[in-house]
Amino acid sequence: MGRRDLQQRLDHQEGAGLLMTARPRPPGPSAGFTLVELLVTLTLLSVLMYLAAPTMMGWIRNSQVRTAGDALQNGLRLAQAESLRRSRQVVFSLTDSATPQSGVTAKADGKHWSINTIAIDGEDTDVAAFVEGGVLGLPGDDVSIAGPAAICFSSLGRLVTNTDPGVGSACSATAIPATYDISLTGAERNLRVTVAVGGRVRMCDPNKTLSTTTPDGC
Repeated sequence: MGRRDLQQRLDHQEGAGLLMTARPRPPGPSAGFTLVELLVTLTLLSVLMYLAAPTMMGWIRNSQVRTAGDALQNGLRLAQAESLRRSRQVVFSLTDSATPQSGVTAKADGKHWSINTIAIDGEDTDVAAFVEGGVLGLPGDDVSIAGPAAICFSSLGRLVTNTDPGVGSACSATAIPATYDISLTGAERNLRVTVAVGGRVRMCDPNKTLSTTTPDGC
């Protein structure tokens, strides 16, 4: 076989290889989900959501109780701090007024809180001056707060009685020490905020007893 014939054969074989390589592949199955697979997935997802719903609702209720407890605790601590800073009596009150700076009337289980200074002898007014206010929990929730409508802190930061603190409710001896129970139907963990005679504010779990093993108990 001559060199020319050999070259032609090599060229023919190389061309056949290129043709075989470039030959289109037969179409395969298309990627994606079938209708049956999609229905099965949606069914399983619905079952999982149904099973998780009670746990999720319990978590939401517990979060609402915790939010109200934190807001109440922070308001009480601020009131006690203001009495020391101003060196005068301060009243902390629960109220339904969303604008306590315009006037506050103490109300047990109010959804807002207000801090006011207490007028002293010789001042021109007997109306408590507004210091600061806040909201207990989120709008629309059903968190219940059971406790005194108003408590008073002395200029030394201690709880004191006052028959007319200027908020429409007296700070009485029955509220010393003060206890606020925060609850919500369906919540797994309710809370309690206490104010000791010395003014110490603490939040605890009323379903537990305070001990070395349960420091969050009451």
